[in-house]
Amino acid sequence: MSHITPFHPESWQESRHPAFSGERLVSHYLTMRDGVRLAIDIHLPGTEATTSERFPVIAFFTPYYRRMKLKPGAPTDTEDCPNIAVFRSLLLPRGYALVAVDVRGSGASFGARTGLRSPNEREDYLEIIEWISRQAWCSGAIGVTGISYLGAAADFTASWAHPAVKAIVPHSAVWDTWSNQLYPGGVMCRRLVKEYGRLMEALDDDEAENRARFPYFRGEHFEGPAPVDEDTDGTLLAAALEDHVANFDMADFVHQLPYRDSALSSVPDFTSAIISPYHYANRDADAQTAVYTISGWMDGHYSRGAALRFNWQRNPAKRLMLGAWDHGARTGSSPFREEPAPQAKALAETLRFFDQHLMGLETGLDDEPPVHYYTVGEERWKSAHEWPPAEMVTHRFHFHADHRLAPEAPPNDDATDRYVGDYRCGSGNRSRYNRLYAQNVERYYADWDGRDARMLCYTTEPFAVPMELTGHPLIKLFLKSDCEDCALFVYLEDIDEQGRATYVTEGIFRALHRRLSPGPENIPAIGPSHSFNERDARYLTPGEYSEITFDLLPTSWLFQAGHSLRVAIALADSDHFSRIPDGIVPTIEVSRHAERASHLELPMLAHT
Repeated sequence: MSHITPFHPESWQESRHPAFSGERLVSHYLTMRDGVRLAIDIHLPGTEATTSERFPVIAFFTPYYRRMKLKPGAPTDTEDCPNIAVFRSLLLPRGYALVAVDVRGSGASFGARTGLRSPNEREDYLEIIEWISRQAWCSGAIGVTGISYLGAAADFTASWAHPAVKAIVPHSAVWDTWSNQLYPGGVMCRRLVKEYGRLMEALDDDEAENRARFPYFRGEHFEGPAPVDEDTDGTLLAAALEDHVANFDMADFVHQLPYRDSALSSVPDFTSAIISPYHYANRDADAQTAVYTISGWMDGHYSRGAALRFNWQRNPAKRLMLGAWDHGARTGSSPFREEPAPQAKALAETLRFFDQHLMGLETGLDDEPPVHYYTVGEERWKSAHEWPPAEMVTHRFHFHADHRLAPEAPPNDDATDRYVGDYRCGSGNRSRYNRLYAQNVERYYADWDGRDARMLCYTTEPFAVPMELTGHPLIKLFLKSDCEDCALFVYLEDIDEQGRATYVTEGIFRALHRRLSPGPENIPAIGPSHSFNERDARYLTPGEYSEITFDLLPTSWLFQAGHSLRVAIALADSDHFSRIPDGIVPTIEVSRHAERASHLELPMLAHT
């Protein structure tokens, strides 16, 4: 059962007064088992060493530069570690050592990146953790954290079940790279692939002009990746950058993986599984390492990955936090009141979790339910013992004539609604996707109202009492198409008394994946299960009805009394996703027959 309880982890941070000022930073190369040299930074608390100092260590594995080289004359207060600065400022003064590594093929490290991740890179994590655990300044307790790529690297590291890795905190991290990042619902997130590929090329090749196109990496005093201490003339850095020329091309890589079980043409064993944390998850590691998963309602499709990770785990110390924010909790996403400094809450919980599991402090975590989530519209934090919260009741809303959405079943007649796809449909540049390729968004979906005019819509009567939607909505469609395939983009909206639409959540699904079939063992089912494997793909038969059922992205949203809920269906999001089929605009007919009753299933609770 969920509870409305005070949730202010910042108070723990405030009580943990810094014990150290300043830092000691050293940098050098570590040589891996295959001879590849990786650049590593070691940040130690304080300015003077003592013979007895031993610190718990937090590791970061990043392709986004462990540290920037600054141009001559840069102000002394210029931040040279933008990738980990917030963690360094939080943890270092409170007695943690930090180790940041440029993963192979990136930054000042040698080697080449053979894919979005690779088994070689995962083996590097283990080798580095073992090295850290043997250092005189390491207490023997290691944590791993970071946002996005770094968060998934924490999962990969934990999967080795190294005894020193006591806790990890993946922020905004995938569980299944294929469906949480590259092909949500089986549809390629084309713009993410394109823009993220440009970003990685700019970083890996040290292209300053292209790097400056991305706000996180733009800085008038930045001069590329920092060389290690021994590289006084930049010779080693230049040689490392030469290695990066062989790095994989993001677009070429992703286009070879149209199904979850697709493999690279040059490496038949290289599927999306080996770049996904779920593939390596095991119960030895689960028992060994405590995990706190942090994500947000506008965090791309990573919020679904967060739910998958949490539901797979059995460790009694597992925890989940879902806030009203975006990728990395950089911007609040509630249209009613942006929670101030959203990243501060996520960081404070990170400190508290590591304090509990690496320092052995009593933080109060054991006295709280393991799930904290924020209800938009109510603007409150709540806690629960499971995700989704058990007390939610499934409410079914059927499609009816006149574009109504109602609880009662439709009549027993052969009624349909015809919809001609419109490739002008899109979700704009203030969406949950833009932040994923390092672009700033200040107000999420502020330009949403009116976009559903090009979509097929069904709307409820105004609610008599406030209705909370918390969990994973589900849609079941009975449709026929004039094409053998199409992509469905389904949006839930909050319609106020003036008829203005506010975006709530969405789901995406490619019709050929509609066959119900079990997915990988380590991906828990949320709603209907689809394997997304090529052997289970089924093209539509034009003119014949097909049943298509899938879940939408999780949310927690309060519809106020007098507001309505609307479902809006499109066949494209041309701003972000590939068009299916490309070059042909599909037409669908959605059934409203009693025996083919298209409907929504929504986990809701009345507030009375």
